[in-house]
Amino acid sequence: MDDISKILNESKARAAEKGLPYFGAVLPREAYDLVQSGKARLIDVRTRAEWDYVGRIPESTLIEWQTYPDGRPNPGFLEALQAEVPKDVPVLFLCRSGVRSHAAAKVAAEAGYGQAFNVLQGFEGDKDGQGHRSSVGGWRFAGLPWVQG
Repeated sequence: MDDISKILNESKARAAEKGLPYFGAVLPREAYDLVQSGKARLIDVRTRAEWDYVGRIPESTLIEWQTYPDGRPNPGFLEALQAEVPKDVPVLFLCRSGVRSHAAAKVAAEAGYGQAFNVLQGFEGDKDGQGHRSSVGGWRFAGLPWVQG
């Protein structure tokens, strides 16, 4: 079994174990490996403010799940996703910590994306004991490529 097949199988098992309503749940390094393989697309569902001020991932497609500053759901999310990614392509959703991306993966799966994934830990991970992010888990903590907006 190659590395990509192993990632797909493990992420599918994680999703089944947690009863998730989409194909799989991947860790940041696994998401990076899938994107680098050319077999998946990374969709960053954070807000424009987060992309600009916190950072973004060069290979990602940027589609807000919620708008800034009011936090309202983006009514054009699914339409924008469908314009960017065909339904037969695996899509990995990433947000700050894995909550909004969970919701985006669920909606994508309901819309017919057969391989929708949530990137666990997100871009910044959970808060540490001092209330700071990017020190416990997440894309940045894993040392994966990103750029300042």
